[in-house]
Amino acid sequence: MRKNLVYNSPPWKPLPMKSISSILFVLVALALSVAAVLIAHASGQNMHSKHQVTAKASMSQHEDVRKHNFCPHCGMDREKYSHSRILITYSDGFSVGVCSIHCAAIELKASKAKVVRSIEVADFQTGKLIPAEKAVWVIGGNRKGVMTAVPKWAFTGLKAARAFIQANGGTLGTYKEVLSRAEKD
Repeated sequence: MRKNLVYNSPPWKPLPMKSISSILFVLVALALSVAAVLIAHASGQNMHSKHQVTAKASMSQHEDVRKHNFCPHCGMDREKYSHSRILITYSDGFSVGVCSIHCAAIELKASKAKVVRSIEVADFQTGKLIPAEKAVWVIGGNRKGVMTAVPKWAFTGLKAARAFIQANGGTLGTYKEVLSRAEKD
């Protein structure tokens, strides 16, 4: 004998699709946030508060590092790599601070439509920013480069660059040669 089954609707009302999408979005965002914290923790990075980062940047001896603490392309600390840092200023006054000539090449390629007002690079010895085109560049040598297998260093004068080459190897180069090689890195 067969019983007639009566379908009783559930005591709750089904959610509309829009609400389900919203809930899923929140859950995915939460999962991504947790994953980012776990990855940072596993890689040994400290999750600094905004105040700690600002305090560290304000202690920098370099004004551009106080404004641009970290490289926007690779995340490297520009204070730690102050000897290879570069500051690019566009005609509209907007500036970008990067850690190396490698990341400068990435920035310039990504911002082709913008007009560049100036490109300044840190003198390897003093950390003082100098015009990249007027710098005396050393390509290569046995000193480990920043973001590249072939190091590229800037110096204020020829005497300092030659002393570096004598101690570490490498060859003299121009800004255009250095930028061209960095674009290929």
